[in-house]
Amino acid sequence: MHSLLQQIGTFGRILQGRLFPALQEELGPLSDRQQQLVRTLALLQLDGFVAVHHGPGRPPHDRASLARAFVAKAVFNFPTTRALLDRLHDDQVLRRLCGWERAAEVPDESVFSRAFAEFAATHFAEQVHTALIEKTQGWRLVGHISRDSTAIEGWEKPQPKPPATKPAPRYRQGRKKPKPPEQMTRLERQCSGNMTTEQMLEDLPRACDVGCKTNSKGSKYFWIGYKLHLDVVDGQIPTRCVLTSASLNDTQVAVPLARLSAQRVTNLYDLMDTGYDSEQIREYSVGLGHVPLIPRAKRGSQEPVPMAQHEKVRFRERTAVERVYSRLKEEFGGSFVRVRGWAKVMTHLMFGILALTVDQILRLAPAP
Repeated sequence: MHSLLQQIGTFGRILQGRLFPALQEELGPLSDRQQQLVRTLALLQLDGFVAVHHGPGRPPHDRASLARAFVAKAVFNFPTTRALLDRLHDDQVLRRLCGWERAAEVPDESVFSRAFAEFAATHFAEQVHTALIEKTQGWRLVGHISRDSTAIEGWEKPQPKPPATKPAPRYRQGRKKPKPPEQMTRLERQCSGNMTTEQMLEDLPRACDVGCKTNSKGSKYFWIGYKLHLDVVDGQIPTRCVLTSASLNDTQVAVPLARLSAQRVTNLYDLMDTGYDSEQIREYSVGLGHVPLIPRAKRGSQEPVPMAQHEKVRFRERTAVERVYSRLKEEFGGSFVRVRGWAKVMTHLMFGILALTVDQILRLAPAP
């Protein structure tokens, strides 16, 4: 951690001592949001992830400038692309930070739409986030990973659920043959050791449908859209995220999320709420070398075994993921989903997660 703080502190001193004075001399005074955008773009280095066009035909618009504009949309919390375009035409400083010198150079809304579709198809934002986490968090020994999900309201009609299949026949008593895959539950297949991470993710439903959750007051609420699942490490830094159908149970995503996070960071504790209460999830977490802290849910008239006092104290760290969700929706566009389809919704959320992740990483830095 000390080495990480030194690196981030050096980065902050370069921003404050060299980059900001040079930009202010060229562009004039920068607002707080504009300075936040400069920090975000400087740490993300988007140009290295943009595909370069080769071959005959008219060259496309600069995808690096468009990517910076979508990051600016998340940083400034603009509700729509139209609001972003209006600001780009009126705000010379923001326009030049994105890469356009004159207002006439800013592309039309249709160009932004096509570029966004390309970013969604190539998982551009996910690639940038992966590189950012590996660069800043890959070597850390993390105390806790907090895992939870949140409702994402969609901008489309829910798709009908497929017809229910007949339940698999039960085995006779005394028969000890292992279940074939078609008779296993999704969680059993994930824990069987016969599925790769990619197969686990492809097996998860992604269509827009109706979801239901119980809030902290015990009341149920419904929404149409998707469900975002996050793993958050100490410092409120998101490391992995998965977007699924709104109706999917949280337990179905715990194993692939745990495996994905284990590929990026090394942590000691897995913190999950009672929605993840499953012995299979606990055993899988232990198999990864982690200590699972999951409160047991009440089943029937049997009272659950309470957590030990020291476990309760450590479990309080799980609120970090709830604060991340709150910031994503209130400050980085998580509440303004105006695109349709799983890939585009995921890309919209990922641009917000990119801006939020950079902001949380830089908060770890000592004051320059």
